Amino acid sequence: MAVKLKLTRLGSKKHPFYRIVATNIENARDSRPLEFLGYYNPMVKPAEVKLDAEKIQQWLAKGAQPTETVRSILKDHMPKAEA
Repeated sequence: MAVKLKLTRLGSKKHPFYRIVATNIENARDSRPLEFLGYYNPMVKPAEVKLDAEKIQQWLAKGAQPTETVRSILKDHMPKAEA
């Protein structure tokens, strides 16, 4: 089973809010994830990010691949992440 760390969109029209989740690569963007890992709110300045570093490290150790967007969020807000 291939796992990706990616964003799922929440919020209303023109006011996005994203959850960072671990999900099967074949699932749709907003399908049920395997686990919630944090959130990202781009609508406030500076962008609000909350991450569960321990869970993220566990998924990365198991071989989960982050998407490009999640990789940049991890790089900016989790300096010790091997993303």
